[in-house]
Amino acid sequence: MSLTPLIASFVLVAIAELGDKTQIAVITLSSQFKAFSVFSGAMLAFLVTTGIAVAIGDALTLVLPLLWLRVTAAAIFLIFGFYTIYTIRSRKSEEQVKTKDARNAVLSSFSLIALMELGDKTQFAVIALAAQYEFSLLIYLGVMLAFALITGLGATMGTALTKLVHLKHIQLGSGIIFILLGIVFLINAVLGFA
Repeated sequence: MSLTPLIASFVLVAIAELGDKTQIAVITLSSQFKAFSVFSGAMLAFLVTTGIAVAIGDALTLVLPLLWLRVTAAAIFLIFGFYTIYTIRSRKSEEQVKTKDARNAVLSSFSLIALMELGDKTQFAVIALAAQYEFSLLIYLGVMLAFALITGLGATMGTALTKLVHLKHIQLGSGIIFILLGIVFLINAVLGFA
């Protein structure tokens, strides 16, 4: 069994989430609540939304021809790559999430992160990865490890993360990785590689 699905999903999500609005929300929440509570709520949200994405990707493999799924996965990665790079210039200052009225940090973190992740680029990337590879459990594990790493960093380091690496550079790196994976998936689809 190849570990490619686990490694690909881990690297992709870890880099993509660094500059994502969800990560900014985790950093912001952790400046107002205990880091462990924010981490717990966010991870519960990621468990649910990632499970949904993997299930959708698995279901698509039963309905659509493999070539279509691979070409669609490649297109999703290319679109999000170009979109991420395109939005670097047009994006205003980082979003600030106001949660001063929240009474329960875990519930606040869960609900905010779950809502932000539904329909997010990383969720579509997980659907595409699950459709691309046979081992959806490895995809799920890789994504959850990436979310745990990035969310843990965000919850413990707070705003220090964005001071170390400029957000524009993080977003540019994410966009390039999405584009490169899209090209690789497209080549694999056309040439019929697994």
